[in-house]
Amino acid sequence: MKERPYYRTIVVSDIHLGTTHSKVNQISDFLSRVDCGRLILNGDIIDGWHLQKSGISKWKAEHTHFFKIIMKMMEKHGTEIIYVRGNHDDFLDNLAPLQFANLTITKDYILESNGKHYFVTHGDVFDKVTTSMKWLAKLGDIGYTLLLWLNSQYNRYRVRKGKPYYSLSQAIKQKVKSAVSYISDFENVLVDFARNRQCEGVICGHIHHPENRMMDEIHYLNSGDWVETMSALTEDENGEWKVIYYTELEQQTPKPEENNVIPLIPIAS
Repeated sequence: MKERPYYRTIVVSDIHLGTTHSKVNQISDFLSRVDCGRLILNGDIIDGWHLQKSGISKWKAEHTHFFKIIMKMMEKHGTEIIYVRGNHDDFLDNLAPLQFANLTITKDYILESNGKHYFVTHGDVFDKVTTSMKWLAKLGDIGYTLLLWLNSQYNRYRVRKGKPYYSLSQAIKQKVKSAVSYISDFENVLVDFARNRQCEGVICGHIHHPENRMMDEIHYLNSGDWVETMSALTEDENGEWKVIYYTELEQQTPKPEENNVIPLIPIAS
């Protein structure tokens, strides 16, 4: 039987629990297949905007299940949990900074990795649309939700035709000039900020665009999301960082033993 992979650090962001398109069962399965010394929840884990609008009835058993897995990681493996607030879970501003046992809730964080310092932030505070024009951000959020709905309808058609999954919104992001420019501007601002903070790297989320590359001698890392890409950042014991995808890990790692985790709860169709 294959061994469970161990990582020094795992970073996930943008799960958006409480929304229809959140891949909550997949992230729960992912965390059940791996071990890590440190788990960074880098913002927009809970979608407070959506829950405030739709009501607590949108909170499902599978969302509670996700947090039970995290608590098990803390209790059984001593995993350090660092929850960095995002714009959709900005209700955490009332709690941060908070440290209790091996749980930390904060607005940002400095991570040391092999002698290098990484500034960890969700990234929304560097997004002028999110900070200066919240109404426009919410309008954009509605548009993105509509795009995800269209994407799901399109992929149902592809499944019937025997074709693989295709991310319509990711394709649009990479082809529409304004989206490409927005991502580039966002990355450059974060890299400049990390440099000014005398950090050698920056770790963020927010734009749902996984990345791992050097930018002007600053290591830029983005953990992606669990709405479409189902991606995470991992740091191994040698300090090597990678973007990994759930679809790849699902094929490479053993299923969690029944005695070790709570069984996954299927999402009702």
